[in-house]
Amino acid sequence: MCGYKLLQNARCDVTSTQLFAAMTRTNRLEWCAIEHRIADETVVHRFLQIVSAAAAVLLGACSIEAPEPVAAQVQPTRVLVKPLTLDRTRTSVQAVGTSRAVRSIELHPATSGEVDAVLFEPGQLVSKGDVLVELDQRDEALAVQLGRVRLADAERLYNRYQKSGSTGAVLPTEMDAASTALESIRIELQRAQVALDDRTIKAPFAGHVDLTDVDPGDRISPDTVITTLDDRNALLVSFEVPELLIGELQVGNDVTLATWQNRGPTFAGRIVEIGSRIDPSSRTFIARATVDNKSDDLRPGMSFRVTIDVAGSTYPVITETAVQWGADGAYVWTVDDGIVKRVAVRIVQRQQGRVLVDANIEPGRLIVVEGIQRMRDGIAVVYDVDALAQSDGTGMSGPGEAP
Repeated sequence: MCGYKLLQNARCDVTSTQLFAAMTRTNRLEWCAIEHRIADETVVHRFLQIVSAAAAVLLGACSIEAPEPVAAQVQPTRVLVKPLTLDRTRTSVQAVGTSRAVRSIELHPATSGEVDAVLFEPGQLVSKGDVLVELDQRDEALAVQLGRVRLADAERLYNRYQKSGSTGAVLPTEMDAASTALESIRIELQRAQVALDDRTIKAPFAGHVDLTDVDPGDRISPDTVITTLDDRNALLVSFEVPELLIGELQVGNDVTLATWQNRGPTFAGRIVEIGSRIDPSSRTFIARATVDNKSDDLRPGMSFRVTIDVAGSTYPVITETAVQWGADGAYVWTVDDGIVKRVAVRIVQRQQGRVLVDANIEPGRLIVVEGIQRMRDGIAVVYDVDALAQSDGTGMSGPGEAP
């Protein structure tokens, strides 16, 4: 049978293997005869076209059904989640502060006079009550002695009148006059003693004295500054704060202070006073903080770089990598019962790898922090809770938690 006849008699239920075998037999048994009988190349070419067309018709007519693909089983996506927590916004403000001793005064004499002695050295630590300067006090000392003599005489007269009063030898008016004179002399003696005390300048509290321009023999008045006295166990640092923090900064807030030296140490301070007025020209108000100086490393008058961290309102805090952006803004992926949900958020503040957001998300809900690229709304996931969250005791479990 020739190849053309074989193709005409082929049935539609023939397999591709059987067709190939038939074509092979045709080529092997009849090709030589055809080649000898047909010398014209055009006829050979026509014969090959007929065989190819017949094979195409046969394959198209055969109802060979391809096996149906086996549906692949969809596996839940594995992600890393972290429970949502709350935190407060932080506003950091830096200002330049000027310090003074927590107690600092200028020493003036209470009265005019000639300096008799200067009893301190610049920079000396003095105790409360120590005598620093003595003025000439000869007249004041004599006035005290005179007052004591007059007081003794008045007391003797008054006692004599009291003894004679029972006999009627002294009139009541004379007794009243003697009593008044006695009290007046006592007051005069006290005033003389005060004047004598004013000739001595003492330290009102313990501290360090500064330089002085006063020398023995100088005549000074109440306007003369003898020296300054500083209690520098603690320093009081004053600085200006922008008016936008007038309701945020509170007494008791912590501040950080540092000198302007390169790589200088930092010091912890605490707000103790807040001004009640805002300067209309600078739009700032004054705040004061204390810093401990028992080591005596700091000096009054030093300037400081003051850093204030003010806590504001409370918002949900999310890892920065968990926030995604779309056409309608920022969003995050939450996990509820193993199902992912997209939730829109508004960025409030960024804090060193964390983001405070304004969103309708309850504390404790799981937020996807890794595997975000494979997320779609409504898909099932299995999750692992972030190890840091578990160590903080905030790890959560649920139906979608990975074993």
